[in-house]
Amino acid sequence: MKPDSRRSAPATQRNRDPILDVLRTLLPETGLALEVASGTGEHVIHFARAFPYLRWQPSDPTPDARASIAAWTETNGLMNVLPPLDLDAAADAWPVASADALLCINMIHISPWEATEGLMRGAGRLLNAGQPVYLYGPYRRADRPLAPSNAAFDADLKRRDSRWGLRELDDVVTCAEAEGLALEAVIEMPANNLSVIFRKR
Repeated sequence: MKPDSRRSAPATQRNRDPILDVLRTLLPETGLALEVASGTGEHVIHFARAFPYLRWQPSDPTPDARASIAAWTETNGLMNVLPPLDLDAAADAWPVASADALLCINMIHISPWEATEGLMRGAGRLLNAGQPVYLYGPYRRADRPLAPSNAAFDADLKRRDSRWGLRELDDVVTCAEAEGLALEAVIEMPANNLSVIFRKR
């Protein structure tokens, strides 16, 4: 019997349905949805069940993550989830030419700033006018204090890697706008997270 490559992230079980509620108002019924930094693959599996007519393209630069994504896909027998791509958000070239929507959950704070810059470049390159970018995670905001739990999380991230940490939302918006992505909405989510939605101009 081959080993089980599926990995699990406890936060996924808590946030996947609130995220799905937002995605139901955002995603097209058909086309290709690209998820950047899919991690364990649990999100893409959950969303693919809810959007059976969308083709889902997971991706991750980490071999263990891609193995987990493939294992979750196989276990669930989902035909609308494509094999995971080796995609580094910071890279100049991505192994996908176009998409109808782009999702990125809990990556921006657990990666160097160059990954955010690359994410926005890629979204600006792949999407057509009116197509959405969906981001989820914790952010700093200039108009309000950082929640104590997020401050502790930020300190822990920076201890693990000095290039990581919660980003200023204004900086992320500026980065996106430079690539032709217009901010559409910022939605409060559980546990001091945000859904941040852009559309290609």
